[in-house]
Amino acid sequence: MTKSKIGTMEAIMLVLTIIITHTISSLPREILVFTKSATILNLIFVSILAILFSYLIVRLMKNFGGCDIIDISEYLGGKVLKNIVGIIFILYFLISSSILLRNFCESIKIIYYPMTNILFIIALFILATCTANRLDFNASLKTNLLIVPLVLASIVFLFFANMNKFVPERAFPIFGDGLFNTFVLGLGNLAAFGGISFLYFLPPYLKKPEKMKKIALLSIAISAIYLILCVATLLFMFPFVMNSNEITPLYNATRYIEFGSFFQRLESIFLLIWILAYACYLSITSKFAMNILKKLTNIENKKPLIDIFGLLIFAIALVPKNYALSDKFETEIYPYLVIGITFILSFSILLLANLMKKKVKKLNLNSQ
Repeated sequence: MTKSKIGTMEAIMLVLTIIITHTISSLPREILVFTKSATILNLIFVSILAILFSYLIVRLMKNFGGCDIIDISEYLGGKVLKNIVGIIFILYFLISSSILLRNFCESIKIIYYPMTNILFIIALFILATCTANRLDFNASLKTNLLIVPLVLASIVFLFFANMNKFVPERAFPIFGDGLFNTFVLGLGNLAAFGGISFLYFLPPYLKKPEKMKKIALLSIAISAIYLILCVATLLFMFPFVMNSNEITPLYNATRYIEFGSFFQRLESIFLLIWILAYACYLSITSKFAMNILKKLTNIENKKPLIDIFGLLIFAIALVPKNYALSDKFETEIYPYLVIGITFILSFSILLLANLMKKKVKKLNLNSQ
């Protein structure tokens, strides 16, 4: 695993991958439904908390050198805890990526291929993922390094190209349904920063581990700006988004872009960029899942796992009988998984391991 070292920019784009793929789907709609006109204020608040949380992760992980959360779990609770945490993360990466893929494929089916069986659209993504996973780990990351900036640029372009259609008054009342909803119940929007989960695995991969703080703070800050732009675009353009079941609300915004009579109907370009982003996301999450399994089982060659993991993602994506069920997972279950695994379980392990290390160090000093 440590043979594939990655640079600082690659690591930043890696963390951004999760929030980007989730935002392309239904995340902005769900945030707007929850905090309404106070969404932008709420996102500024939770973004500050996410940045502080990321800083704490970096500080705590620094005490364990080049270890990831799996190694730290073994230090804290032996092989039992190591295996439990490893399996949880494997399931988390596989299930979340599978359901997000299903929802995105449902969008593609509705928009372009209404007569095509969803099975074939998902199968194309799985084929692309398995092909990419047969390449070197850095190949996927270098591709991601090209695609993620394109997605970021597309959202910035989407925001400014539609500014003439904005109605800023929709941001009022500024506190939405009240201070409690905005700042207390609104803490649930921390789930939007699911990319933080990659921070727990980055240290063994980095060419320059000393850049970990820069990677964490920059990636979360960019994620925050990106998310605010996405939500602001929808909030200022569509009053109905907060009360609708739009599958890809951002795609609707792309259909309003036009520059004279020549540059119109640009949504196909946006969708192509987003498709590439999803393919990169699937490749990266499945590779992390395979690396975790390899660490748990000491498998020497992970190539046989590529097709197995591809089939698992394919099978899980087909489990929901319809879009309503897969959307229910993404909107009602996935946020709790992010908060439970990323913000509670992993951070608790990290904190307890640091306390244990500090205690052991103190006992060693006393014994001398």
